Amino acid sequence: MSSGQPEPRRGRRPGGAGSRGQILAAARRLFAEHGFEGTSLRRVAREAHVDPAMIHHFFAGKDELFALSVELPADPSTVLAGLDRRDPSERAEALVRAVLGLWESPAQHSLLAFLRGTIGSKAKTAILGEIASQRILPRIMAGVAGTPEEVALRGNLVAAQLVGAVLMRYVIRLEPLASAGREDVVRLIAPTIQRYLAGDLPEPS
Repeated sequence: MSSGQPEPRRGRRPGGAGSRGQILAAARRLFAEHGFEGTSLRRVAREAHVDPAMIHHFFAGKDELFALSVELPADPSTVLAGLDRRDPSERAEALVRAVLGLWESPAQHSLLAFLRGTIGSKAKTAILGEIASQRILPRIMAGVAGTPEEVALRGNLVAAQLVGAVLMRYVIRLEPLASAGREDVVRLIAPTIQRYLAGDLPEPS
């Protein structure tokens, strides 16, 4: 016997105010678990219980969904704009200036919060790795000569040098690096990064 009450709707949820948040939450889970390449928009839609068209309604594409799902404090494409057009043999100083400039901008508080909120979380660390491999390192390493394995190793070394410098200068604030002038830091760090980009590396054992 019918109670006169409408039957609850089944299937995918209609679009609405909550849909965008559902999509972001689902994307965040899937990117952390499966990475950028292993996460499709259709899979995000299934996880969020929405129609795939709803994702395209709220987001321009997978890149935007990825960037928004991890709430980046700064857009890598803006910070590193034009870097990939520089010759790899003359790229290091511009790269270091861009990174230091970002960390000495009003975005520093957001960057610190993002970094401290990421370290110690396996899921967030996985997402940070995806950000580096998909959105940051390709711009830094564009045009660098070598096999894919060698370019990947060079990129890892560049990232290690930059991250280490950022941690010591802005997070741990280790002196005298924390108080050194920006151009002094550029002159100290850039030659090592330039060698990683285009110089000779030791032969693998």
